[in-house]
Amino acid sequence: MTASTRITTPFTAQSTAAEVLDGIDLAGRRAIVTGGASGIGIETARALAGAGAEVTLAVRNLEAGGAVAGDITATTGNKHVLVAPLDLADQASVASFVAGWDGPLHMLVNNAGLMAAPEKHTPEGWELQFATNHLGHFALATGLHPALAAAGGARIVSVSSSAHLNSPVVFADIHFRHRAYEPWAAYGQSKTANVLFAVEATARWAGDGIYTNALMPGGIRTNLQRYVSDEELDRMRAQAGGGAAAWKTPEQGAATSVLAAASPLLDGVGGRYFEDGNEAEPNRPGTRRGVAAYALDPDNAARLWQVSAETLA
Repeated sequence: MTASTRITTPFTAQSTAAEVLDGIDLAGRRAIVTGGASGIGIETARALAGAGAEVTLAVRNLEAGGAVAGDITATTGNKHVLVAPLDLADQASVASFVAGWDGPLHMLVNNAGLMAAPEKHTPEGWELQFATNHLGHFALATGLHPALAAAGGARIVSVSSSAHLNSPVVFADIHFRHRAYEPWAAYGQSKTANVLFAVEATARWAGDGIYTNALMPGGIRTNLQRYVSDEELDRMRAQAGGGAAAWKTPEQGAATSVLAAASPLLDGVGGRYFEDGNEAEPNRPGTRRGVAAYALDPDNAARLWQVSAETLA
């Protein structure tokens, strides 16, 4: 498959996660979904469990995770829905989660995220959105690399956003130590990092049978937007070319995630960015669709990997 071949599927913005996995048997496969107790994480986990996978919800709130796991088991009949603590902004928590994992891992869905949050830094001095959305998932994926390699044909899903169009990774000042903090620029930078991770992880790990893709799930009303006003959300939807009708259901929002996690249509495919069930076109200036060239740039991807590894060292 050449790099210029754009991947298309029968699925659309209206497709649901269950429809994407219809007829696919994931029995014997194991998945982790970060942020699996809220928003599209719930429906991503539900669809994977419904197809027979063992699913671990990696969550900050164990009580909420337990309730979701019980609901998924009740709706799918799959009793192999587990819950484990994970705070992506806390590297000790990530290390503990990795140390507690045993055996192969077939699907890692890096779904959890923080959007447009007020300025805050971790004890290490890292900007919180970048620390959570990128560095936490980077540490998780690299820590679980042996388990992914052991699976033979593993997938990593890097849930990004059209907000990556707001900002490249500003390597000169990733953590806003010198520039004025702007919530959407910080979020956009972290979402660009999610795409760049998919590019470099595939470059490094395809030889281990591990393929990573990034995606835009679509606009879904979830707790992710807790820092964003309704007026701001309406403005964003209008800019994207859709009104209230353009909002997806959580089941539709999870569709592209499960496509990247488990569909045979993406076997051997990595380092790409998908939206609405298909590989995205290059972004056209003035629009909120497609993928920015800087987010797929292999030099940026390699640089981010090195910076991330050094930051966590």
